[in-house]
Amino acid sequence: MKKMLLAALGLWALSFSPLLAADKPDTVYGFKARTIEGKPISLSQYKGKVLLIVNVASKCGFTPQYAGLEKLYRKYKDKGFVILGFPCNQFLSQEPGTDKEIKTFCTTKYDVTFPLFDKIEVNGDHTHPLYQFLKKAEPEPDGKLAIGWNFTKFLISRDGKPLRRFVSKVKPEDIDSQIAGMVSK
Repeated sequence: MKKMLLAALGLWALSFSPLLAADKPDTVYGFKARTIEGKPISLSQYKGKVLLIVNVASKCGFTPQYAGLEKLYRKYKDKGFVILGFPCNQFLSQEPGTDKEIKTFCTTKYDVTFPLFDKIEVNGDHTHPLYQFLKKAEPEPDGKLAIGWNFTKFLISRDGKPLRRFVSKVKPEDIDSQIAGMVSK
């Protein structure tokens, strides 16, 4: 009797597993975010694109990387490449502005045209679900999951799977050849 009950419970649990799996996206396309203008979007709109997802900040020593990111974006955007910038204020309060101020800074100082999103958290109890997924999929080489600083970059394949994490000191031009290889496929 005990075995029959356990078997029945097992079948019952299996019948719900697709529903449970749907709650845990296995690609970046299963996540939603808000644009810097506050509009909710699904990242599924980027299906089939090579993505570079970056946590950005306006008052950081790495902020000049905006120029390199924009250069990469313009170079490859017509080949199916998109950069998604997620402002974050968790590292020494280096992104203190409002979304409007951040957008103005990025467009006037660096002529940023790639998509920017609402300010989020990338570490801690209020980590955006996208970053929970990215950190788990691509931990640091030493196994740490936490984002170490602003301008950490995640390279995402055309099928929405994280391929590689780059630390802040890796400049956009340092990954140009990897992106070139991915967009030519």
